[in-house]
Amino acid sequence: MGHPTDGILLVDKAEGETSFDMVRRARGVFQTRKLGHAGTLDPFATGLLVLLLGQGTKLSNFLMSQKKLYQGTLLLGIETDTLDATGVTTETRPVPELKRGEVLEKCSHFIGEIEQSPPRYSALRWKGQRAYKLARRGVDFDLPKRKVTIESLEVVSINPPHMTIRTRCSAGTYVRSLAADIGRSLGTGAHLISLRRLASGRFLSEDALASERLNRDLSPAVLKDRVISLNRSLPGMRKWDVDATMARRIRQGYQPAWRELAFGPCILNGGDGYVKIVKDEELIAVMSIQIQGKEGGPRTKLMRVFD
Repeated sequence: MGHPTDGILLVDKAEGETSFDMVRRARGVFQTRKLGHAGTLDPFATGLLVLLLGQGTKLSNFLMSQKKLYQGTLLLGIETDTLDATGVTTETRPVPELKRGEVLEKCSHFIGEIEQSPPRYSALRWKGQRAYKLARRGVDFDLPKRKVTIESLEVVSINPPHMTIRTRCSAGTYVRSLAADIGRSLGTGAHLISLRRLASGRFLSEDALASERLNRDLSPAVLKDRVISLNRSLPGMRKWDVDATMARRIRQGYQPAWRELAFGPCILNGGDGYVKIVKDEELIAVMSIQIQGKEGGPRTKLMRVFD
């Protein structure tokens, strides 16, 4: 008997496992195919993977867009085709003595909004095909650069030829590319030899279930403590309570106007964004809100509705 439920499960993925390995294993535990994840981790990487269970799959866009916190170790002096330790060496350079002040100055140029070239060995698509499959076949192509935001970049340690960084960045950032760019800025080249996702939004790897514990023998008691409800899966989102009648109408397909919801200052003063519609701590829907002029009132639209 499976454990049908709706919400999210935090898993600490081990090195060598794929994100889909975690999804496949969870499907065996919950005995359902309605399961996904909110942001891929490369096989060589470890750390937080957010699994989406049942109706939790409807939260994908909201959770995947959240900022991530990573810690990674670079090996200076060696570049690889995959930008990590799984690849083939493409260039080697000597690693001179590095002064911390110089390294910090170079790294400071990567803070803020930057343009980044995604790795050729990635799951992105180029002309309808996965980039990593084309790269393995030796196809010559270049993925378009994308804008990402590096909110913070801390140099944790410098022990040449190794260097460890910690970065909080926008969704879609490739830390492998960031590491390679840092290596080039230092004149040594570099590739990642380890990467760990420490946080996704407000969720932390230290609160996650170790991936080796994700198996069919996982007890209902453990699941009860570990599965995060739909409402608690969006802890940073503004919340508005409705009564039973409105909750029922929304679930039946009704799109309420903002006047019917009578949003208070706590919602309207928050500006554009998303609002959780809740009844007795049960998530009913996620609504987008755009603050217009006082006469027109906010523009609202239900984005996801939950049974």
